[in-house]
Amino acid sequence: MKMRLIRNATVRFTFGSVNILTDTLFAAKHTMPSFAGKSRNPLVDLPISPLEALMDIDMILLSHLHSDHFDSSAQEILPKQIAIYCQPQDETQLKRLGFLNVHPIERETVFKGIRIIRSEAQHGSGAVLAEMGPASGYVIISSREPTIYWIGDSILFEKVFETIDRFRPEVIITHSSGAVWGTGKELIVMDAEQTLRICAYASANRVVAIHMDSLDHGTVSRDDLLKAKNRANVSLNNLIIPKDGETLTFEL
Repeated sequence: MKMRLIRNATVRFTFGSVNILTDTLFAAKHTMPSFAGKSRNPLVDLPISPLEALMDIDMILLSHLHSDHFDSSAQEILPKQIAIYCQPQDETQLKRLGFLNVHPIERETVFKGIRIIRSEAQHGSGAVLAEMGPASGYVIISSREPTIYWIGDSILFEKVFETIDRFRPEVIITHSSGAVWGTGKELIVMDAEQTLRICAYASANRVVAIHMDSLDHGTVSRDDLLKAKNRANVSLNNLIIPKDGETLTFEL
């Protein structure tokens, strides 16, 4: 299995001949509003063009429809006939946007021999969680390939540990920017400490930290996470922090 981080949570997964693209954020640098009053978003340009990111893609897999995961540029660029798989709460909005091949995943589905199980995410806590609304993660299982658990936009909570215990994924993908929201700066995705807790809990797994250095409400950079990793003596194999455009290869 190959995964190429494009930017933020936009990732190309290749399972044999099947290509999946997640959470399409195609906006050019500084063309979206600020989330935290620090800078217009995204903070960096895409490392490749949207058309290159979409080349030979078989399906789009969306965790939720926040603008940093499915932006107006993606809505314009994506072919209206492309297969889009999503959480059930997003089906109606995607169809309103003109997409004709939308497949909500209530619990799980199979796409070209690949099993995709939707998992619960907790995109914040308290009043901020209600404002953020529902978000999902996914477990992706393919024969003769490592099992992936893409946690999605979520803080660390009990369901994450339960999903790891149930599926024993070889690769766990975290959103680790420590993004915050609201006047109280409530954490809405994992920070460095929570990411390292995942590493400790699943020490035999590969944890891949993404969703960093792209948006102005993040509080943890790649460099911050690397320093925290080194302080905690986490191995190179246990926690991987890819750069935008970087491709990783995983085998059983």
